[in-house]
Formats: sequence, structure tokens, C-alpha cells
Amino acid sequence: MVRPADHPPVQNGRIGVLLINLGSPEAPTTAAVSTYLKEFLSDRRVVEIPPLLWQPILRGFVLTTRPRRSAHAYAQIWTEEGSPLVAITRRQAEKIQTALGGDVIVDWAMRYGQPSIGDRLAALQAAGCDRILLAPLYPQYSSATTATVFDAAAAALAKMRWQPSLRVLPPYYDDAAYIAALETSVTTGLASLSFVPDTLIASFHSLPARTLDLGDPYYCQCMKTARLLSEALGRELKISFQSRLGRAKWLEPATDVTLASLPQAGVRKIAIIAPGFAADNLETLEELAIRGRESFIDSGGTDFAYLPCLNDSAAGISMLSTLLSRELAGWRTAP
Repeated sequence: MVRPADHPPVQNGRIGVLLINLGSPEAPTTAAVSTYLKEFLSDRRVVEIPPLLWQPILRGFVLTTRPRRSAHAYAQIWTEEGSPLVAITRRQAEKIQTALGGDVIVDWAMRYGQPSIGDRLAALQAAGCDRILLAPLYPQYSSATTATVFDAAAAALAKMRWQPSLRVLPPYYDDAAYIAALETSVTTGLASLSFVPDTLIASFHSLPARTLDLGDPYYCQCMKTARLLSEALGRELKISFQSRLGRAKWLEPATDVTLASLPQAGVRKIAIIAPGFAADNLETLEELAIRGRESFIDSGGTDFAYLPCLNDSAAGISMLSTLLSRELAGWRTAP
């Protein structure tokens, strides 16, 4: 069929993959962090306090005090490429593009900040993608992370006249490929150390404890990841939860409390991992690797090591490519 001469240009028939992570301010400055935190902490899935109560607190206290402290923390981990999380996610997309081949367009976005999910969905559609796989890079599902990706995608789709077909990468907390990649990464990391840790800690991002009672599966999925990894490594993992905010009860035990108390129990050498993150970020590089180390050593510890996330390592890219290829089945032309 020949299109009429005056027919609008149309690109279609291609497949897109959109990697999505949490986000980052555009610079390690108070102003940039304030802009980022305003968007992040205004998400009702992140802070479930009614807006009439929360917004005055956010604008009158949080955004007048927290951005300066956070900007200082970001400045300690900022690189020539910018935010580590953004730089790593970009490299992940580039390497997965190579792994998946030219019949798929691989792009990336941030849930908060730039590039936004809406902008990149529009770009993929403009490039001819009428089938798009959303890939939230959160191994464990939480309404405060994975579900917000659905929200942002739905908001973007609501503005599109011609919507692409969508698939979503499921949480992969217990996937054999993920556990194997973690095992490889941790084993390699431990072998590179100049000491043998007394304890290996798996630190996950924390959530308010009531989220478990409300039905969020995050805590259970974290525990299963740790159990499967422990079995794969053949050694016990000590589990903790980091990044508490406010006075509400959060998932425990808390990582900061754990690190400060271990030397008193005779544990002087530790290594810590963060298997809830697909890429290193403020919470791993500053909260764990810098402040966590200081707390442990100041409390009497002698040796501390933070082992990086999977990031864009060969094991990490192979794992993600495997999971994505599985979800693309039926869309891609069989070889």
C-alpha cells in the first residue's frame, strides 16, 4: 500500500527498552538538590502522609534544611561524568544495547530528575518504537519505587494519541541469573581484599515498618534475596536496613546502629554489600562507603570494605541482558 503524498511521516515497527532508576540532582548544589528533593518527596507513594499535612512540613522545614546537607554528601561522590547513578545507568544502557543488538533500541531514564520517563518514552516512540519494555532497575518490588515507575509511565501515556504497547520487567529478587551475578560479584570482591571479614553485611534501603503490614512485599523479597545469596556463597549474611527518614518506625535492624555496635560484640573486620541497588549511588557511596566506614572504625573496628553494586560489570550486564531478552520473547524476530 502506497501512502498518500501528504500523509504525515510515521515511524513504527521497532522495539524499545527503557532502563529506569531512581534519579539524581543535576549538580551537587543546594539549589539542584532542593529541586530534586521537592519532586521526589512530593510523590505520594514515597511519602504517604496526606498532602495537606505533609506539604507544609516539606516546604517549611525539609526543603530549608536537608538540601544543604545532601549537597555536601553528593559533592563527596560526584565524578567528572556527574552523578555516579546517572553515569552508571548510561553505561548500562550502552552495554546492553551492544548485547541485545540493533533490532532493539535501548534508552534510559530517571524516575525523578532528568532525563524523565515521559521524555524518553516520547523519544522512543518518535524513533519508531511501537513496543516498549519498561525496565525498573529495582530487584525488589516496593510501591515507593517500582510502582512509581508505572505511575510516571501512565501519566506520559495519557498524553499520547498513539500509544505504544508496553511490557514491564518484573522484580528479579529471586531470579537465578540475579543471584548468580551477585555471587560472582561478591566472591570476586572478597577475593580482592587484604583481610578476611568476620562478618558480611547485606544492607537494603529501609521503608516505614507499616508498609509491610499494608501489604508491600519489599521486606520479604529482601529477605529472600539475602537467603538465596547466603546459600550461593555458603556463608551467613547479616541483614540490615539503611536510610531512615523521620521518627516513624522503619524496617530493622538499622545499618547505622549495626555498624556502630558490631565492634563491641567482637566483630572487627567486615565487608558490606547493597544487593537492593542495581547501581551505586549516594546511599552506597556516601552513606555506606564513607559514613558507614567512619562509624565502624570509630566504634573500634579495624577493617572495613564496601563491595560495589553490579553496576555495568560484565556479570551485571550479562544478567540484565538475560532478563530483558526473556521479557522481549515474542516481540523479537526468532533467529
